[in-house]
Amino acid sequence: MDFSFFAHMERIDKSQSQTRLYEEFIELCLLAEKGGFSTIWNGEHHGMNFTIAPNPFTNLVDLSHRTNSIKLGTATIVAPFWHPIKLAEETAMADIITKGRLQLGLARGAYSFEYDRLADGIDPFNAGGALREIVPAIKAIWKGDYAHDGEHWSFPKTTSSPKPYQDPHPPIWIAARGQNSHDFALENDCNVQVTPLWLGDEEVESLMERFNKACESYPTKPRPKIMVLRHTFVAETETELVQGAKDVSRFYCYFGAWFKNERPIEQGLIKKLSEEEMSKIEMYSPENMRKNSIIGTPEEVIKRIKFCEKLGYDEYSYWVDSSMSFDKKKKSLELFINKVMPEFT
Repeated sequence: MDFSFFAHMERIDKSQSQTRLYEEFIELCLLAEKGGFSTIWNGEHHGMNFTIAPNPFTNLVDLSHRTNSIKLGTATIVAPFWHPIKLAEETAMADIITKGRLQLGLARGAYSFEYDRLADGIDPFNAGGALREIVPAIKAIWKGDYAHDGEHWSFPKTTSSPKPYQDPHPPIWIAARGQNSHDFALENDCNVQVTPLWLGDEEVESLMERFNKACESYPTKPRPKIMVLRHTFVAETETELVQGAKDVSRFYCYFGAWFKNERPIEQGLIKKLSEEEMSKIEMYSPENMRKNSIIGTPEEVIKRIKFCEKLGYDEYSYWVDSSMSFDKKKKSLELFINKVMPEFT
């Protein structure tokens, strides 16, 4: 099983320097490559200091000049925010600059805050059509001389300029949850990314069942890869683990606040949540985070990831976004590299 690293600049306090956050992001990514991770994943978000990532291609191209061989992936491009021609060409250009290290992850997106500003009235819960339309379209644009007349986009005959470095194109990954998304990935020869978010191993197992069902529905298709993305924190003392669970709980409380899109937002920062407010959100409680997320000693984390490996996951992605300090993130990542990953070589 491969290990990958999923990271953003995350800012919940105006005292945090955005420049310093990017420097910390780079340092963690360099540590991940040195430690043997296979891929760095970076996503797309807009107007949200909680997750600063306006264009993952920019960050990945920068990383390509700082790293040696690690693959560099978008997790994920939000399909309704892109025109197919623009996405095909920017992907191809990034693939050339990275000399074929690019992986293209795509999703429909989720935050209504972003949809209100970028999606021309498309509802995030009904945006699957844009994703299903854009995947075959960009493949055809890479082949060349392709005209499109669809529900979301129409354009005359067009060829991607440039074409991708990889032949025929970078691997495409689809962020999937429901059965339809898994089926779509199989039908279109795409790999699959899944995350249980704040849920536990039962959801990890359920997501794999949906993937396996899709594979059974398309028996003539080669089995694609499937990656599971999990919040991960490794420590050696109970005190550190208790605090780590509180940090991940705070992350999800802010995640939920952004998702509900009801609180005031100023300068890209959502109104601060009080300890009392967060304590009332039971599903994101520190106790649930300790149970459901991958938070534990090296031995506990190894056991939890072995469960993913046994289910058949090809890649485990270490999700570092957690509202923790940089020093805590770095220490946890070093423990993961030194004490967890060797058990999977």
